[in-house]
Amino acid sequence: MSLKKLTRPDCTSVAALAGTSVAALVGAWAVAFLIVSPTTHAQSPDASDWGFYGGDAFGQHFSSLDQIKRENVGQLTVAWTYRTGELGEGFARESKLTFEATPVLAFGLLYVETATNIVIALDPETGVQKWRYDPKIDRKRRYSDVAGRGVSVWEDTDPKRQGTCMRRVFVGTLDARLIALDAGSGQPCADFGTTGQVDLTSSLRIRDRDDYEVTSPPAIVGDTIVVGSSVGDNRATDVERGVIRAFDARTGAQRWAFDPIPNDSTHPAAAEWNLSQASTTGAANSWGVMSVDEEHGFVLIPTGSASPDFYGGKRLGSNRFANSLLAIDAANGKLVWNQQLVHHDLWDFDVAAQPVLADIELQGIPVPAVIQATKTGMLYVFDRVKGQPLFPITEKPVPQSKVPGEASAPTQPFSSIPSLVSQRKLNPDDAWGVTFWDRGKCRDLIASHRNEGIFTPPDTQGTILAPSYIGGINWGGIAIDESRQRVFAAVNHLPTIVTLMSPETMEQQAKSDDYPHSDFARQSGTPYAMRREPLLSPWGLPCTAPPWGTLVSVDLRRNRIVWQVPLGSTESIGPWFAPTRNFGTPHMGGPIATAGDLIFIGAAMDSYFRAFDLETGRELWKYRLPAGGQATPMTYRAGPDHRQYVVIAAGGHGSLGTQRGDYVVAFALPKGAKTVPSGVN
Repeated sequence: MSLKKLTRPDCTSVAALAGTSVAALVGAWAVAFLIVSPTTHAQSPDASDWGFYGGDAFGQHFSSLDQIKRENVGQLTVAWTYRTGELGEGFARESKLTFEATPVLAFGLLYVETATNIVIALDPETGVQKWRYDPKIDRKRRYSDVAGRGVSVWEDTDPKRQGTCMRRVFVGTLDARLIALDAGSGQPCADFGTTGQVDLTSSLRIRDRDDYEVTSPPAIVGDTIVVGSSVGDNRATDVERGVIRAFDARTGAQRWAFDPIPNDSTHPAAAEWNLSQASTTGAANSWGVMSVDEEHGFVLIPTGSASPDFYGGKRLGSNRFANSLLAIDAANGKLVWNQQLVHHDLWDFDVAAQPVLADIELQGIPVPAVIQATKTGMLYVFDRVKGQPLFPITEKPVPQSKVPGEASAPTQPFSSIPSLVSQRKLNPDDAWGVTFWDRGKCRDLIASHRNEGIFTPPDTQGTILAPSYIGGINWGGIAIDESRQRVFAAVNHLPTIVTLMSPETMEQQAKSDDYPHSDFARQSGTPYAMRREPLLSPWGLPCTAPPWGTLVSVDLRRNRIVWQVPLGSTESIGPWFAPTRNFGTPHMGGPIATAGDLIFIGAAMDSYFRAFDLETGRELWKYRLPAGGQATPMTYRAGPDHRQYVVIAAGGHGSLGTQRGDYVVAFALPKGAKTVPSGVN
C-alpha cells in the first residue's frame, strides 16, 4: 500500500440580499412553520432503515436505530460475510477497480452493486444470496473510472397497474446504460426502455466511448428517475457534456434534459461563458449522488468542473452551473435556483459530495436547508426553497494565474462556517519528515513550487494544490445529527503538485522513468498538457505535518468546530523503520451517524472499520477488514428480534492502492447481549 499510487459569480452573500435582514427571513419562516407542518423526511420502504444510498432521500447518512450504542459497541462482532466474486479477472483496467458501494435495504432484501455493475440481492439477516444480475459490461474496454456506488429502489403505487416489476431496482453502468430490474427476482423489466434498459449515449456527443459512464445511483422523485454521468477528466476541451436527464420509471421514456453548459444566448448561464468556446467545452457533469426534496418536487444536483480541469483558457468566464449546486424542478427540468461554489475551476474542485437536506435552526427556528460539502474543505448552507445563503458567503480575492491565455477568477466564494482544511500559504518551513534527510528534501520540494494558499492557479513552474483535487471532502460526503445540529465529515489533508507543460514535454516525461508516480494528461485543444502527483517525501509519506486525514464535527448552532481527530494510522504504509502512528491517512468513503451516539466509518488506508463517540470524537471500536473499506457504511434492523446490523463493502481502492477484495461484511452485537431495540414496542 503506498500513497504514491494516488492519482486522479453566483454565490450570494447575505449582504447582497438588499433590504432583507436575517431576522426578517427568520420571522417569515416562523410564520410559515405556524401554518404548515414541519418537513417530512422521505423514508425507505422499511422506516428507520437504509432504503437510499444516503440513508434517506435527504442524504443525511443518519439512522434512528440505537440498539448499538457507545456503551456496547465494543462487543460488535462479524455477523456474516458475503463475497461477490468480483476481483477484476479479465478486466482491462483491473488496477483501477474499486468497491465504493453502499448497500440499500428494501422489500426485505439487501441490494449491493459491484464496481462492474453486477447487482446482488442478499438476505439481510444471513447474507445469503437471493439473486444476482450481471449486465455483462465489456471487460476489455478501458473505462476511465471503475466504480459503482450503489442502486436506487422504486415501488409503483399506481392501483391500475398489476403484474411483475411493480418493485424495481435501478442501476447505471460503466457503459452508460440505465437498467430496471425486478426487485424480487433480478430479472430485467421488459416494459422499461428496450428489454429493460435505456442507452444513455443516445443523442449525446460522445468523444471517447469508454469515458462516459454512470457511477452513482440515480435520484427518484415520484415516478421520475434523474441520472447524471461520470466523464473522464483532462483528455480534451471537447469531451462529453454533462447533460442531466430524467426518465419515466415505468417506460424509460425521456422526460427532460438539462445541459449545464450553454448552447446559445437563451441559456440561463450564457452571460457567464464565452459562447463561442462553450460549444466545444464538455463535462460540468454530475457524477456524485443527488438528493431529493419531495415536498417541493426538487432534485438537488452537485456538478463538477468544465473540461479540462487545470487550464481554462478555452472556456473563459466563471463557467456558471459547473462546480455548482443546482435545484431542478423534477417535473419539468427547469432550474429553480443555483449557487456556484468555485468560479472558473482550475483545480478539479468538483462538487462531489451528496447535498444534505435538513432543518437548520436559526434563532431557534428550524429552517428547511441544504448543506453542501466541498473539496475545498468548506461547508455551505442554503435555504432549500430560494437558494439564499443561511450562513454568510464572502467573495474574497485569490491568487491570479501567470499562464498566457488563462483568465482566472479574481475572487472565490468563502463560507463563514469554519474551514475544515488550512487555507494559508504553504511555506518551506512547513516541511515535515521522519528524519532530517527527508524533511530537507521536502523543504526543497516546497520551495521549488508555487503556493500562495488555497486557489493558487496551476503554473508551468509547478503549483502545490492544498487542498488537492481529492479534497477536502470528496464523494464520501457528510452525515448530520439534526437533533444536535452537528455535521460530521471525513477530510483529506494531502497536497498535490500540478505542472503545466507543452504536449511535447509531456510525451518525453511520460516515456521516461523519472516520474513513476505521476499522472499525465494531454488536455487536447489547449496549449498545455498536465502532470500531477502527491506532495511526498522520498519515503513515500506526505511532506506536510500530520494528520493527513481527519474526522471532524461541526456545531451549526454555534458555528464552530467541536472536535477533530485523526482518521487512520500509518500501519502498512510508509518506510519499514517508521513506527505505526495514528497520523490519519488520505481516504475515500464517508461517515454515518446513529441515534446510538456513534459515528461509523471505514475509508482510511489502513483498512480498519471504526466507531467513534459522536459527542467527543473518541475512538470506541475498530476492526481490521479483510480488504480496504473505501466505501460508506449503512445500518438496518432485521429478523424477528429486530437485530441491528452495520454493513460495509470491503474491496479496496485502485488509486489509493489498498488491499483488493470482494467482501461485504455485516457486524452486530452477539445474540443475547443486553440491548434496547429502537422503535420496537
